[in-house]
Amino acid sequence: MNSKPNLPNLTQMFIGIAVEQWLRYALFAGIAWLLAYVFFKKRWWRRKIIQRYPGAADVWRELKWSLLTVVIYSLVGTSTILISKAIGQKFYWKIGSHSWLWFFSSIVIAIFIHDAYFYWTHRLMHHRRLFRWFHRVHHQSTNPSPWAAYSFAPLEAAVQAAIFPLLVFTLPMHPFAFLIFMIWQITFNVLGHMGYEYHPHWLMKTWIGKFINTPTNHVQHHEKMRGNYGLYFNYWDRLMGTNHPDYEARFNEVTTRS
Repeated sequence: MNSKPNLPNLTQMFIGIAVEQWLRYALFAGIAWLLAYVFFKKRWWRRKIIQRYPGAADVWRELKWSLLTVVIYSLVGTSTILISKAIGQKFYWKIGSHSWLWFFSSIVIAIFIHDAYFYWTHRLMHHRRLFRWFHRVHHQSTNPSPWAAYSFAPLEAAVQAAIFPLLVFTLPMHPFAFLIFMIWQITFNVLGHMGYEYHPHWLMKTWIGKFINTPTNHVQHHEKMRGNYGLYFNYWDRLMGTNHPDYEARFNEVTTRS
């Protein structure tokens, strides 16, 4: 009996992953768009980091590249599943195989691995010999909307998608733990591109404000092109001296507008 997947099964797998990826992205980015750019557009205006709205052409461009990113994510996902069937992977289905402590610990570890992976690959893609091929598309969004979260050139989309096989083949994770991690990453990603600062002014005066990243941090990266390379946390930028020198001042300005 032939256990190798045939072309129809591969196609179904790819389409299933693509639909799930797009629905999740559309749900999170769509809710953010409706809240920030439709329902509370006027009420939240003072917290708009860049005091203008992205143009319709910019939003459509972000949507176009996001669709292509979902296709690439789905190709990477399908390939990873096929390879894992051949050589094995670290996912497990029974909580008892490890423990509830490890279930939650694996989520935290995955977040920190992804944060480090993102910082260093992101910084590398800013190299003058790589930027054009990998990262220029994403930086066309100088005033990003939530739809910029997946607005990547194909090469950058492949780099971003590589976190999936990296975790699958190295870190024991329950599939639901991985799902929680994926919800975390899309939520943080969309909020970082939303264009609004939702944190309170006092946050930057605490250790939490020095540790986590804010939407101001990432929007400033889009605006200035350099510095602020981190994803979830700010410690890599602080350790490596790559925070934009005006980051905290910009955060304070945005959060004290009347």
